[in-house]
Amino acid sequence: MTRHRWYLFVILALQYLIVYFHRVSPAVVAQDLVNSFNISATALGVLASAYFYPYGLMQVPVGILSDSWGPKKTIVLFSLVASIGAIGFGLAPYFGIAAVARAFVGFGLSAVFVSTMRIFAYWFHGAQMARVSGALMAVGGIGWYSATTPLAVLSEAFGWRSATVIVGILSLAVVFFIWRFVEDTPEKKGLPSIIEEGEAVFQARRNVFNDLRVILRNRSFWSIAIWFIMRGGALFGFFGLWAGPFLTDVYGLSKSTAGNILSMIAFAMIFVSPIIGHLSDKTLKSRKKILVWSSALNVLCFAFALYFFDRLGIAALYVLFFFMGVTISSVGVLAIVTIKELFPAEIAGTSMGTVNLFPFIGAIIFQPLMGFVLDRAGNASGSYPLFAYRQMLWIYFVISIVALVSVMQCEETFKK
Repeated sequence: MTRHRWYLFVILALQYLIVYFHRVSPAVVAQDLVNSFNISATALGVLASAYFYPYGLMQVPVGILSDSWGPKKTIVLFSLVASIGAIGFGLAPYFGIAAVARAFVGFGLSAVFVSTMRIFAYWFHGAQMARVSGALMAVGGIGWYSATTPLAVLSEAFGWRSATVIVGILSLAVVFFIWRFVEDTPEKKGLPSIIEEGEAVFQARRNVFNDLRVILRNRSFWSIAIWFIMRGGALFGFFGLWAGPFLTDVYGLSKSTAGNILSMIAFAMIFVSPIIGHLSDKTLKSRKKILVWSSALNVLCFAFALYFFDRLGIAALYVLFFFMGVTISSVGVLAIVTIKELFPAEIAGTSMGTVNLFPFIGAIIFQPLMGFVLDRAGNASGSYPLFAYRQMLWIYFVISIVALVSVMQCEETFKK
């Protein structure tokens, strides 16, 4: 049982690594995309966010499919679509084709996280979930890192198109391993169940509208949902796209140096996510405390970035981006665990899928919005003026405050 559950974890985590690579890869190759398709900053925001429209819209459906049809079937079918979309994006000759291909990537990868968490719920005990989820987020951080410095080096050597096609081909191999070795439950591997008394198994026939009514009437659900919109706006709208141009235009850094600084977000996910899971499960025995404290620290981070705007040294930028990674990306999976614990086990997939829609609403809103802010300021000699980036930081400072106030309204779920 122990050996197989960790084989299963590694295979699914590899697919989650690919999810994060595609989420944030436009940040490092943003200028390459602009040059390849001859587009504006607003159009680049639309291209990057094309991933998030289908990803967000599919979260509720994939949660329902995971609860009824089964998570393995869901993740295999959808991931196959994503692999084909990634190859198509790398080969796309025109902006429109690239946007459609990136939308296919988002559509396919939309099933990975919720289905993976659903499978984990049947292979790991509830008291282990924050640690297991933290480890999954750490692997996602490796995916984020692979889309920073390694992608910058690879794109400079071979071009962004080749890198994207290679990832698409490799992801096909991961899909094969999921199909061959992963099962929804231990029983399907001839192993004893670890489901605790009172928990449910897959139910093919459920009243979806009743389940959604239960979820959407919960006040704590909405406090986490609003928190996720703000967090998604910062994580994907800034760090996943515009932080690269911010570092090159405001601080005059090279693409590789900007990629190194952006990799601090990934390192925060890799090294801090498991620690946060352990703190939540074993030390503090709380979900809410970590969510509130990390949100307060995030407000301070954006205040610091505004106060010392364009005056930070390289070392300070590394430290700042690391703490922003801790407070934005590393704690996200803990909010998902909180949602899982708010509701009965039989609607775990639906509840996680529903709330997982909201980070991508933030991405859909803030990626094009920030592009509009920059375009309105004008582009001189290939760069944007400093005051436009200052306006961007003010927006993120305000939404960090909204996130803090919202998460403070959530109930504690650890004892559940």
